[in-house]
Amino acid sequence: MSQPSIIKSPDILLPNASVDLEKWAVIACDQYTSNEPYWKRVEAFVGDAPSTLNLIFPEFYLGKIDEAAKIKEIRDTMNRYMDQGVFTTHHGMILVERRIANATRYGLMAAIDLDAYDYTRTSTSWIRATEGTVAERIPPRMKIREGAPLELPHILVLVDDVEKILIEPLVAIKDTLPVLYDFDLMMGSGHIRGYSLADEKVEAQIFSAIETLQSDAALTKKYGPLTDRNRILFAIGDGNHSLATAKEIWEKNKKVWGPDHPARYAMVELENLHDAAQVFEPIHRIVLGLKGSLRSALEKEFASEVTFESFAGAEALFKAVDATKDGAQSFGLMENGSFEKVTFLAPRSALCVGSVQQFLDQLKKDGAFKEVDYLHGTEELRDLSKESGNAGIYLPPVRKNGFFEGIIQDGALPRKTFSMGEAFEKRFYIEAQRIL
Repeated sequence: MSQPSIIKSPDILLPNASVDLEKWAVIACDQYTSNEPYWKRVEAFVGDAPSTLNLIFPEFYLGKIDEAAKIKEIRDTMNRYMDQGVFTTHHGMILVERRIANATRYGLMAAIDLDAYDYTRTSTSWIRATEGTVAERIPPRMKIREGAPLELPHILVLVDDVEKILIEPLVAIKDTLPVLYDFDLMMGSGHIRGYSLADEKVEAQIFSAIETLQSDAALTKKYGPLTDRNRILFAIGDGNHSLATAKEIWEKNKKVWGPDHPARYAMVELENLHDAAQVFEPIHRIVLGLKGSLRSALEKEFASEVTFESFAGAEALFKAVDATKDGAQSFGLMENGSFEKVTFLAPRSALCVGSVQQFLDQLKKDGAFKEVDYLHGTEELRDLSKESGNAGIYLPPVRKNGFFEGIIQDGALPRKTFSMGEAFEKRFYIEAQRIL
């Protein structure tokens, strides 16, 4: 069986046996961006030990330090680590086991073809963004990546594998696989173990599963009659701007580099959308500085296409919204001391968050309120909703059975649609790949 071009087995650089792995592995650079104490504790814990902390640019420091000097220091350290033999090379994919609290999630480290990825909203590529890409966030990342000899991935990519044919069969044989790393992550972030998949039969099994997931039969079964829009395999769950940066650099240089250059493939961790440990947390909205009421604006915009159901308090409202049946779209509205479940009878987007965001975007253009903020927790949402001129919007969890359909129908999902777990559950840098 020929290897599909959409993924490949990378040459993965891992720290050698003398490296303290707990000090080596560091959380994704786009986490704790306002939390100076977190990064100071990381620096103190790592000390002078070899660490990915010295190979990345935590976004907390953007605009706070000499960025050009920091980028040069990162590149110099990458070259020094390679010259000093800090890395060993593993050819082949890796099964990743991440334990967090009482849950264990699994992923597949592989390299994906950037020629099969397009992050624009109208994309019909095999690999797509889940959320809209902010163009201004790419150039600073390009400065960091361009000229760097290594990439260290924190990108999580989702596959809609409801029948569990790609990753789960690997989990079933994990006890027969060689262990590449096995250690606790710093700052109480759980435990991680990596298993080698460098076996011809195992690789053939992986490539066969990818071909099946890409097949017309599988796509038709999941998404209906085939169109350019529903020929989709992967969606970026975390790290879309980092992958978009890799894409831009590849597009800029590929005519000179040629199709076989290592920068054509970006290393990522593939995860099954339907993994029970994969939890999508909703991101709620608080509307600030309203001129009038949000309920009145909803009635004016949607007329008979929206209904309202009152509840005595926030907890009862949240419970009712969470119990919304598949196919229906309801959210919670907290305003002026009232608690109402709002249901769209003719939704304008595939997901409830999309219908809500379209409405809010138009209201903002019309000058109906000052600002929208995005909240992960319900306590702050409740408190802010009590203030005059504010309205809280409680959104239901993003359902997995409709996640890819939302991308197919609407393109990239609205900004701040979901969060894949809490900050400490995000990917840690462990592996590297040479790209220059």
